[in-house]
Amino acid sequence: MDNLEQLKGVLAAARAEISKVIIGQHDVVDKALIAVFTGQHALIEGVPGVAKTLLVRTLAHVLGTDFNRIQFTPDLMPADITGTSVFDLQRNAFQLVKGPIFTTFLLADEINRAPAKTQSALLQAMQERVVTIDRDTHALSPNFTVFATQNPVESEGTYPLPEAQRDRFLFKIVMPYPERDDEFALARKTLSAHDAPETVLARGEVQQVVTAEALAALRANLSAVVVRDELVAYVVDLVRGTRAQESVLVGAGPRATQALLLASRAAAALDGRDFVTPDDVRALALPVLEHRLVLRPEFEIEGLTLAEVIGQVLEKIAVPR
Repeated sequence: MDNLEQLKGVLAAARAEISKVIIGQHDVVDKALIAVFTGQHALIEGVPGVAKTLLVRTLAHVLGTDFNRIQFTPDLMPADITGTSVFDLQRNAFQLVKGPIFTTFLLADEINRAPAKTQSALLQAMQERVVTIDRDTHALSPNFTVFATQNPVESEGTYPLPEAQRDRFLFKIVMPYPERDDEFALARKTLSAHDAPETVLARGEVQQVVTAEALAALRANLSAVVVRDELVAYVVDLVRGTRAQESVLVGAGPRATQALLLASRAAAALDGRDFVTPDDVRALALPVLEHRLVLRPEFEIEGLTLAEVIGQVLEKIAVPR
């Protein structure tokens, strides 16, 4: 089995194992896998109770990695995330007490409830996968991934993420309410303590499909997925097209171009293909671009949405044949 076939097999197996716990939400699961296998981070937006935390816990278990969760609150301090040095009287020296950021998959729950100073504690870790504490730099796992959640219906007492931090997330994954059939299946499972999703995960019925050590090596196999120059040019034109929209105050930058290419390549592998199509790019344009754009206030007042703006850009740019 060549490396690309091995990657496709792991992705398919991971998808199947996660579905034992997460009922429905197939598109959300796929995007979470894409974020991990591209070495990026994801912003998850959804109301309470749609299994955001359970999704990340399950993902960590299936991919053989560590998991930590931080509940962001207004009184949370940067040192509560990164850790601090404490003087050890017995050793007569300072000793590092690591914070919850020292993990592989980090769930930053309700990240917009903490002020900008605390949010910024994640920036270096997300970009460079290192943490600086008292001028000493400590390496994080090469698979370090932040899944940050936001509640879209509550704005009181929140601090919107600055553009620089939003740009570091590959996706904004919108996690909707489940479909009726899925919610019915979940309700039936909840009535049985044996079949409840949390119990299934705790009981060990969900199998680990890869080790943390192999995960980084598998990620490198994505380079075997072919992306034609015509598609690269198409992605560049799409991203540049957001900057030319009259309704857009701040368009997407070059990091969005990179994100859309990487995500499209991973999506092709998840679909069992070794080549990227324009449909891969178009399907991921909204989750990659939406959180990176800022509308002009006058257009926002008129009710124009970012999804509509991205749709307009997709209509304008010719699709390569």
